[in-house]
Amino acid sequence: MHKFEILPNVLEAVQRRRGRKHVFEDFEPSTAALIVVDMQNFFCAEGQLGALPVAREIVPNINRIAAAMRAAGGRVVWIKTTFSEKIARSWSTFFDYFNTPEMRAATIGGLTAGTEGHDLYGELDVLPEDLTVEKNRYSAFIQGASDLHDILKGIGVDTLLITGTVTTVCCESTARDAAMLNYKTIMVADGTAAASDVQHNVALSNLFGGFCDVLTTGQIVKRLESVAAHRARAAE
Repeated sequence: MHKFEILPNVLEAVQRRRGRKHVFEDFEPSTAALIVVDMQNFFCAEGQLGALPVAREIVPNINRIAAAMRAAGGRVVWIKTTFSEKIARSWSTFFDYFNTPEMRAATIGGLTAGTEGHDLYGELDVLPEDLTVEKNRYSAFIQGASDLHDILKGIGVDTLLITGTVTTVCCESTARDAAMLNYKTIMVADGTAAASDVQHNVALSNLFGGFCDVLTTGQIVKRLESVAAHRARAAE
């Protein structure tokens, strides 16, 4: 698991501007969604091309938040990167310039729908009532990447909890665009995974500085369980 820390200068600047450290810790679960980014075999399973060991380590935290979200009336959304030759041609700058021909073929092949790499990692607790959305860019919100924004707006979601991998790429891209689309956005510090502690913490610090709140699994579950317990008492 990453050793999490917001850079001290960022923390000081954020507290000075906002007047407090956290702004979304008391989020409303009924209008919130847990967004789980790219926790597919390609990025998680041992031996897969894009796999990070830390991505496997965050699975219990993702499952814990997912269970608490459902119990508190929130939604769980699993995001899957999906590539094909057609998508590669429409995003040729990335596929042709940032990859060798061999890496290009392996990345497309590993994330083609119907392949083992494309499937969600087997240790994740995915339930039938959850939503699954496929994307074809780093961000699930950029125009043409997916229909995530329309789906969330259609069910009244205004708050997003971002988990998954990689912190510095698809999680960060999705979180930045979510903030620009006016979602209250929360990055889960111990529910996201990167290639190193340094990369993870720089990404979270950048996001915390101007786009998102950053909370831990413990903070989020405490909020969710508190709301669920309050509603259960009110229903008695």
